[in-house]
Amino acid sequence: METTKVQQRLISLPTTAISDATGGHTNIDGAIKPLSDHFKIAGRALTVRLPDGENGAVLEAISKAQKGDILVIDAKGNTNRAVAGDFVISLAKGVGVQGFVVNGVIRDIVAIRQIDFPVFSLGTTVAAGFKHGGGVVGVPIAIGGVTVHPGDYIVGDTDGVVVIPKEDVEEIATAAEEKMRKDELREAEALSNGEVSIREYLEKVLPK
Repeated sequence: METTKVQQRLISLPTTAISDATGGHTNIDGAIKPLSDHFKIAGRALTVRLPDGENGAVLEAISKAQKGDILVIDAKGNTNRAVAGDFVISLAKGVGVQGFVVNGVIRDIVAIRQIDFPVFSLGTTVAAGFKHGGGVVGVPIAIGGVTVHPGDYIVGDTDGVVVIPKEDVEEIATAAEEKMRKDELREAEALSNGEVSIREYLEKVLPK
């Protein structure tokens, strides 16, 4: 499956359906939230591991990124020092990066919202990160309780962020699509005739 076709399939799926398809084992901690509710991302992870309070390797990652990549940044949960501000975000958007997922914080939130660039993070801060070095790009990382390998697929929306191991993406996409079809049928059945069909549905699914 070509990357663009994968992204097209994944971008049409809610994270809730993907989570169900993965058994809920690859949900990133819900504390990592989108800066705006309309943000939706789906693409390959370019991973960044940062020392505490550091952000220099983010620029290296931007220089290596392919169009549509999502920077997934292990910032050790630091909420004092930003991994990026509006200038760095503008650089990322300019080379085709699709979004950031960070277990850390960013700054210049108003400007970033104006840029309309998807960021999923622990929040914001006023303080810039250090650039003393030591960060690494393109290695396995742990973020929000989930291991992310370079090239894994990331899907994020207002409900949260899920990781799909790259070797499982076809299977998970198909399972999520089937879950959505089943949910639509269930809703149509349960709500087709108001209270009558709702009570019939509850009678059928509740244990006797």
